[in-house]
Amino acid sequence: MKQEQEEARASVTEVAPDVLRMELPISMPGLGHVNCYALLDGEGAALMDPGLPGPETQDVLIHRLAQAGLRETDVHTVIITHSHPDHFGCANWLQKVGGARIVAYKSFGWGIGLGPHGHDHEVSLDDLRAHADAVEPPEPEESLEERWQRRRERLSPWGGSPLGVSLEGRESRVAEMMGSGKYFPEISHPVADGDVLRLGGREWFVRFTPGHTSDHFCLHSPELEVLLSGDHVLPSITPHIAGTGAHADPLKLYMEALDQVAALEHVSSVLPAHGHPFDNLSERTQAIKRHHFERLDHTKQIGGELGAASVEAFSQRLFPERSWGMMAESETYAHLEHLRHAREAECHSEDGKLLYVIR
Repeated sequence: MKQEQEEARASVTEVAPDVLRMELPISMPGLGHVNCYALLDGEGAALMDPGLPGPETQDVLIHRLAQAGLRETDVHTVIITHSHPDHFGCANWLQKVGGARIVAYKSFGWGIGLGPHGHDHEVSLDDLRAHADAVEPPEPEESLEERWQRRRERLSPWGGSPLGVSLEGRESRVAEMMGSGKYFPEISHPVADGDVLRLGGREWFVRFTPGHTSDHFCLHSPELEVLLSGDHVLPSITPHIAGTGAHADPLKLYMEALDQVAALEHVSSVLPAHGHPFDNLSERTQAIKRHHFERLDHTKQIGGELGAASVEAFSQRLFPERSWGMMAESETYAHLEHLRHAREAECHSEDGKLLYVIR
């Protein structure tokens, strides 16, 4: 079992001075917990990535905070590394019960963008600011529930599995809660690359690290020599690369961001969103890059065997059958688009599907 798949432990551990690791339970493909980090100061705590939405996570979080001598009303700041529900789920609740400010990257987006053959996130902070600044009031928009349902039914940009795949069990309940709109946080403090946040009595630098999503960022404390890496760098699995983001080549962006964090000075400990703390940041980033280079080579090999083929066909050769579906296709799409931009592949549309040919 990979360490990211381990079930959440009830213990709360100090992983750096005034930085606590609290494991929250999740049940998602390949994951068994999410690490919520509490940065303590004289006013209470800032929390990074407060788990999935809903009362189950809230109850666990209340218990974890109590172990640290805190209440939910002591949380004055919530930091969201990126727009996946296991990272922002309880943010809205913490904002309501204690007035916590909500920090996320300025391009934080809700919904799935359509990438190079479509358009950007359906709703982003920039969109909201544009509406607020408009002279004329905007036309009434569809509800978040309607937008979520439309997204679930929409075909992917490559013409494969719908973006909103059919989910079962807990994942289905999470999707239903997301559709209600009430768990989406109101971002009060958008940040950008290079911004400095004072958290836990120390300065933390915002490092923009897109790829896993187009709005992902990490926090770096040179004083503590700590990198809060979110899902950008994980200890034993390779993070999913979303091909449906706003950028034309998310895999290139991701590998460039890996190089940027590997080059940071004063990092002796990495605190990831899943799995255990680790200290070999440069080695880990190189291992993740090797994985993607090997996948690119494998993709080219498959293309030589298949000829012109759909993203779905490529993905079903790259991934085991248990992983087939939207996420596998999305990552395959990211690799094929990377090859296309490198002029190692060509793409054309046929009967509503993108077909790729390796050169």
